[in-house]
Order: sequence, then C-alpha cells, then structure tokens
Amino acid sequence: MPLRFRRRIKIAPGVTLNLNKKSISTTFGRRGANFTVGPKGNRTTVGVPGTGLSYTSHQSSRSGCSTAFTVMGVVVVLLFLLSLCSH
Repeated sequence: MPLRFRRRIKIAPGVTLNLNKKSISTTFGRRGANFTVGPKGNRTTVGVPGTGLSYTSHQSSRSGCSTAFTVMGVVVVLLFLLSLCSH
C-alpha cells in the first residue's frame, strides 16, 4: 500500500493551507462554498452542507500562473503568521 500524506492547516477564518506529498494549495471560503488555488489549477466548489450534494468547477493550469499564485499565497500566509507571532 503506498504511503499517503495529507494535512490541512487553518490559517485564518475561511483560509486553509492544504499540504500533501507533492504540492501545496490554498482554499478560501467556508463550508458550502470555497475556492482552491493550486498547482493543478483553480477549483470552485458549491454544495449544500450536510447533504453530500455539491458541484465542482475546475479550471486547469495551462501555464505556471497557478503555481505562481499558490507560491505567492503561501508566502503571504507565512508572513502573516510570522507577524502574528512577533507581537
């Protein structure tokens, strides 16, 4: 059985950093509606909480723009955390 690693870290209300073996992505939003930016592209999900019903729209990354936005998002989040820790 292959080894699997997934970790979600809540950064702020409505912002989650998602980590796995191969990539990092950032999710904005809350239960029922969210937007994820990652190296494979952008994903928008809208659902009805508690029912299991949802709709996901995926926009694949044709260039390195998505990866660049993900890296910038991670850097901004880390700088934000560092500023909170220094106070």
